Amino acid sequence: MRLGYLLPTREQIMEGRAETASLLGLAERARSLGFDSIWAGDSLLARPRHEPLSLLAAVAGRLPGMAVGTAVLLPALRNPVVLAQQIATLDQIAEGRLILGVGIARDVPAIRAEFAAAGVPFEGRVGRLIEGLRLQRALWSGRPVDWDGRWTLAGARIGVTPRRAGGPPLLIAGSLPASLERAGKLFDGWIPNAGNAALWQRQWTLIGDIARQGGRDPGRLIGAMYVTLSIDSDRPRADQRLDRYLEQYYGQSADIVRGRQECFAGPPSDLAAYFKGYASAGVEQLIIRFAGDHQRHLEIAAAARSGL
Repeated sequence: MRLGYLLPTREQIMEGRAETASLLGLAERARSLGFDSIWAGDSLLARPRHEPLSLLAAVAGRLPGMAVGTAVLLPALRNPVVLAQQIATLDQIAEGRLILGVGIARDVPAIRAEFAAAGVPFEGRVGRLIEGLRLQRALWSGRPVDWDGRWTLAGARIGVTPRRAGGPPLLIAGSLPASLERAGKLFDGWIPNAGNAALWQRQWTLIGDIARQGGRDPGRLIGAMYVTLSIDSDRPRADQRLDRYLEQYYGQSADIVRGRQECFAGPPSDLAAYFKGYASAGVEQLIIRFAGDHQRHLEIAAAARSGL
């Protein structure tokens, strides 16, 4: 199981810090501790943060050989032709080590307003996501593309294609039945943020069955998981830190957020077993977000991972 680190782009903006040097420093520290990949989230207005593709380009340029990924990107907010060029360029910078976790966005007022501000209709966003990614894959082939759908192209060709043939792997987020169907039928993998290891394994088995029924090889799919960690030798203090972090981040009760997102709050001694549970379930990429104190959390997580 490979271990990824999600940069605190949202957290820094909440603190009024737009500079990126500290984020790049955290990426360097993660690599020095043995992390396998660096990740960034996405939002325009609902949860303002640094633009993920630009930031990951800086990470990839500074840390050659490091995998980078989005957890998760909202492609429906963007023109797919422009996005195809951006992603192809980033994959070249990352030397073919880019992974794209993508999502459709939750139906909440702030995200609806974000789509409206971008001039993108919120309704129909699933179809827009799927067609846009199909168009991007066509453009990544390097061949002229004719397209007649939401977008119209005639003999179009982008100048830069991804380093990885066919483009970076596309992992879909979400744990609802429709998301599992999409993962098995249309995408290169799955990247949920809900469910313990046992539930993840059951849903992953279902995705494999869906892929197999559709004539796809489930062994080629990438299974990922996104979790939030609050690590402290004092368990109540770890819980309090996690609750405070979630409430500040989402503006909702921590109980509500914990009900839909997988979180760990506990001592370092329990973390290796927690990681092992996901590794045994078949998770290939575990992306972790920290509830503050990133330098200390990075060191503890790296030590727990080394025991697997």
